[in-house]
Amino acid sequence: MRRIISILLENEAGALSRVSGLFSARAYNIESLTVAPTEDPSMSRMTIVSVGSDDVIEQITKQLNKLIEVVKVVDLSEAAHIERELMLVKVRATGKDREEMKRMSEIFRGRIIDVTESTFVIELTGNSAKLDAFIEAIDRTLILETVRTGVCGIGRGDRVLKV
Repeated sequence: MRRIISILLENEAGALSRVSGLFSARAYNIESLTVAPTEDPSMSRMTIVSVGSDDVIEQITKQLNKLIEVVKVVDLSEAAHIERELMLVKVRATGKDREEMKRMSEIFRGRIIDVTESTFVIELTGNSAKLDAFIEAIDRTLILETVRTGVCGIGRGDRVLKV
């Protein structure tokens, strides 16, 4: 089962390495990882997407809580949450393909953020399924490069990850 784990941790050197090392030492795969400082510059928020049974996720959570730098761990998947990912995709855009790329960008509510004579860079945000659907909907031979940020997530309503 796909899980989104959000971690509040001290913003210090080596913290990211220790968290990712915990996963690799136990042979757990990280599908996506994002990390950045929070509104408090001494803290960072890390969002990890991993796949595993309830037992595996429970074990990961327990191990994360043992790390000194970790302040709080929340499995966002347990309740209502919002998740988004950013994708930049550079596509070949010449001739008839140029209009097709504009149309597909509009359908998926993307933005063309860079234009050259032969390429577009399209920015899309949404859940992973939406971004995957865009890739499937366009001619794969037109894709020159793809960059994705990984999932960011936040609890809905009053649910807050704070100290």
